[in-house]
Amino acid sequence: MKVFNFKSLMIIGYCALFASTVYANDAGKEHTQKKKPNVLILMFDDMRFDTFSYRNGPVSTPNIDALAHEGTRFDQAMTSTGLCSPSRAAMFTGRWGHKTGLDDNVGLYHSRLSELSLSEGSVIKRATSVGYDVSYVGKWHLGAQGPTLRGANFMWGHDKDEERNGRPFTPYGTKKNVERMNAGERDENGEKHDYYKTLPGTYADTVTAKEVNEGKLMLRNAAKSNKPFFGIVSFEQPHPPYRVPEPYASMYDYKDIKLPPNFGIERKNKPMAQDDIWWPWHDVSHMTETDWRKAHSFYYGAIAMIDHAVGELINTAKEEGLYDDLHIILVGDQGSMLGEHNLYDKGPYAYDELMRMPLIIRAPNIEPKIINRQVSMLDIAPTLRQWMSLPLDGDEDGRSLVPLMEQGDSADSGKDDVALYAYEWYNGGWFGIRAIRTPEMKFVWNPGDSRDELYDLKNDPYEITNQIDNPKYKKQLTDLVNKMAGELKRIEDPSLTKFNHHMKAFL
Repeated sequence: MKVFNFKSLMIIGYCALFASTVYANDAGKEHTQKKKPNVLILMFDDMRFDTFSYRNGPVSTPNIDALAHEGTRFDQAMTSTGLCSPSRAAMFTGRWGHKTGLDDNVGLYHSRLSELSLSEGSVIKRATSVGYDVSYVGKWHLGAQGPTLRGANFMWGHDKDEERNGRPFTPYGTKKNVERMNAGERDENGEKHDYYKTLPGTYADTVTAKEVNEGKLMLRNAAKSNKPFFGIVSFEQPHPPYRVPEPYASMYDYKDIKLPPNFGIERKNKPMAQDDIWWPWHDVSHMTETDWRKAHSFYYGAIAMIDHAVGELINTAKEEGLYDDLHIILVGDQGSMLGEHNLYDKGPYAYDELMRMPLIIRAPNIEPKIINRQVSMLDIAPTLRQWMSLPLDGDEDGRSLVPLMEQGDSADSGKDDVALYAYEWYNGGWFGIRAIRTPEMKFVWNPGDSRDELYDLKNDPYEITNQIDNPKYKKQLTDLVNKMAGELKRIEDPSLTKFNHHMKAFL
């Protein structure tokens, strides 16, 4: 019979205790991993904030409405830049373009940029580093193969198989088409296909349907996986030109379209850049009021089609047992102009139709709310970091939105309600625009022009009259200039020195 002394018993006991602790810790780690939230981002291209039925807009959007009623509505959400690539870079990194180097579109005519630097891993790489299964479907627009190079399972999208540093897309065809429009020609069905078009086939034949099908596959794979899931479905819709099949093409009668007060107006006392043609279809001199109305009706059809797409993905998440615990962000990268100020698409300006974006965030354990404080595209990455326990990978220029979701507007009590916006470049053209917005006023600094802008949003919500030279607004202007100086300093914006020089009379 083997005899154990007290010391041996102590060692055996310690080993047993150590082993049980290790296994308990491993079980705890496994349990913690299982508790990581599954996250789905539904992103849309050039989607305005004002069209949905939950906002009393003209389009019936029952699926998006349902998400809005279950989640937190951020009714005053602002993009960082009214341009696809910079706004997306800001969303995925949480940093301004002067820090990431991505402050212009990539891969387009005149643009000097091909991709977001791989040193900017973004929330995609950060999520893979903590065990997330990351999948990406649809538009990326931050450089060829970008999600894959950051560790994502890039399932489908036009960026997936493109070569890095390839030739830019150049709009030769669009230029010829606009020249034809100016000569009085029209396309099939009397339409203008670089502005609005009835697509052949049905919804099932569209790129949107392809993205939905890949998104469904993504969700089904996630339901089978034992890893936490982070998925992005990024739709090209409703980016202009507005092209949809039936029944969406004729779903909204153009004759019934209600046009806003700033529709088609002559721009007076505005920066010169707003008069220039930065992309061929910015020449809208050939557009009649009927054309604009039809463009609106096709845009509305695109929103209805998108709502259908959202419904398909939500239903799949429910069928696969993912929905109850699924965290969802529905967001547009920026808005778009549909004849307001006689402008189309986007360009170097800061009008609300471009600056504002839709944002709905659903967290299963947080009661639905409507937030009226201004929030930014920069706030999404910090929110994801808090949800998903992501490591920091550099500055965070935004803040987590979880406190607002939990506490409502009171979470920002005592803080200035301001939103900062930048428009550094447009496809290789420099502007350096900075705008700061409060609920009552907006100031736009145009360092590449001798004229700035000041709008009284309370009395002139359509930003028709530039009050920059009106002495009655000197106090408001001084306040906004100082607020902007504070924000530029906070984010270490290199334009601060020039701004202080231009604004020395107010600082």
